[in-house]
Amino acid sequence: MMRGRWTLAIVGVVLIVAGGLLAHLTQTAGGIRIEDVRFKGAKGNTMSALLYVPPNATPQIPAPGILAVHGYINSRETQDGFAIEFARRGYVVLALDQTGHGYSDPPSFANGFGGPDGLAYLRSLPFVDKENIGLEGHSMGGWTVLAAATAMPNDYKSMVLEGSSTGKPFAAEGTASWPRNTALVFAQYEEFSTLMWGVDLARDVTKSPKLWALFGTQGTVEPGKVYGDPANGTARVLYTPAMTHPAEHISHEAIGYSLDWFAKTLKGGTPLSVDDQIWFRKEIGSMIALIGFVALMIGTFDALLEAPMFSRLRLPAVADGTMPAHQAASGRRWTTAFILSAFIPALTYYPAFALGGTFVTPSAFLPQGITNQILVWAIINGLITLALMWFVPKRASRAGLVGQSVVIAVASVAVGYAALWLADLAFKIDFRFWIVALKLMSAKQFLIFLIYLIPFTAFFVVALHVLHRNFSTMGAPRGALYLTNILALTLGFIVLLVLQYGTLWLTGKLFNPIPDPSFVPLSTIVAIQFVPLLAIVAVIATFTWRRTGSSLPGP
Repeated sequence: MMRGRWTLAIVGVVLIVAGGLLAHLTQTAGGIRIEDVRFKGAKGNTMSALLYVPPNATPQIPAPGILAVHGYINSRETQDGFAIEFARRGYVVLALDQTGHGYSDPPSFANGFGGPDGLAYLRSLPFVDKENIGLEGHSMGGWTVLAAATAMPNDYKSMVLEGSSTGKPFAAEGTASWPRNTALVFAQYEEFSTLMWGVDLARDVTKSPKLWALFGTQGTVEPGKVYGDPANGTARVLYTPAMTHPAEHISHEAIGYSLDWFAKTLKGGTPLSVDDQIWFRKEIGSMIALIGFVALMIGTFDALLEAPMFSRLRLPAVADGTMPAHQAASGRRWTTAFILSAFIPALTYYPAFALGGTFVTPSAFLPQGITNQILVWAIINGLITLALMWFVPKRASRAGLVGQSVVIAVASVAVGYAALWLADLAFKIDFRFWIVALKLMSAKQFLIFLIYLIPFTAFFVVALHVLHRNFSTMGAPRGALYLTNILALTLGFIVLLVLQYGTLWLTGKLFNPIPDPSFVPLSTIVAIQFVPLLAIVAVIATFTWRRTGSSLPGP
């Protein structure tokens, strides 16, 4: 029995090893060496980065270098696609954590977002050709490399801005001669066109006066046409791929434009076709590892449940009368419960984010702005769920399970976290796909985690208790139960995103559900992550409920 209980955990380990190995072999292809580096900034702050060193880079024959920087609320691993392909072509790559992101010291936005410190460190490496350095940044990472270019105007040769901009509110104004040799990748369905280039629709960026100033023209900029002279540092080119803002850093097309531009403006790289890209294998590998992490956690839970100390937590037998059969909602009551479960969280999403952004700004006690907005959303939905709890089907109480639920949950998560630590040690990866990721915490981040742990746990205790009372019965087919609970948590966000991005595709802009639209683009991108994360929550909660008959271990 115990051997059978460990099967799912073993499957999780196999997935983590297989995925981690695929990711590692991809990012080190051709002899690339990856180092996790820390260095001091000009103000004594600690900066973090991943350093990709190709085999051709030596102190005797220095190689060209590229500073690659992620966008807001991302981290250095988000630039993996760019970093892998740059390194494969012989460039030394410093994939930087901005200040206040990843493992770089807070606060965010400080010290030019960390850009000047990153460029100075890259230039200090003996195997980097200081006469051939490129800068590449996505979104706020573009403002990071522009800050570096402002601070060190003669210490780089060219740059690529991915979904970013020169000028206000976060960078110096672009001119026909600054920054040097600049390629701009600005998608046709960019969510931030007004913020970036002052145009209502992203497809009209070619008509932006702000862009004309950068290109030194007085008329519409032609995508794909090179303006200016690379030899004089005045070259400019605009690319407008048909994609969205977050898609730009997981796109063969966008990465290909960067490869082509640096091949034209930097010397010393290895000639490879822009179509020769392998980076996506790394995304697949780290996604497999993320799935393995979930399997390992619930498999560990399943195995530990057989231990004598968790005997009271194990599911009592319904047949012998020790536990009454579960009754869920049915008929119109089921339909009403499903609609409310799925759509109230989505309908309250933007208002809750607006309230959180206005009234729960970052502080010493609640230091993360976006997390605070999610917390306000969780509190609002927790209170609504508590109010509706009187109308859901009653269940027999299984009192006295809190302690065992906490212990087995902590043990299961600890095993998963140990696997994450070992994967970082062995393969130099985290568990991720695109912008959905699980990373190791620094000591400072662990303390922040403890601050938010109690309110978020309380929210899930309430939400998942009501979820199971409405929809979970032991007699329900397993597949149907999992699907019901997944959709009850995610369907509203799926519909929200379909409506938002359908509107963007049809009209060129997102719709504004509240009077203040300024935060809608970022909040909408954050909402994308709610779908996979809440689906994972539903899987964990349903698995643990089916094993215990209790809603407590899942939260």
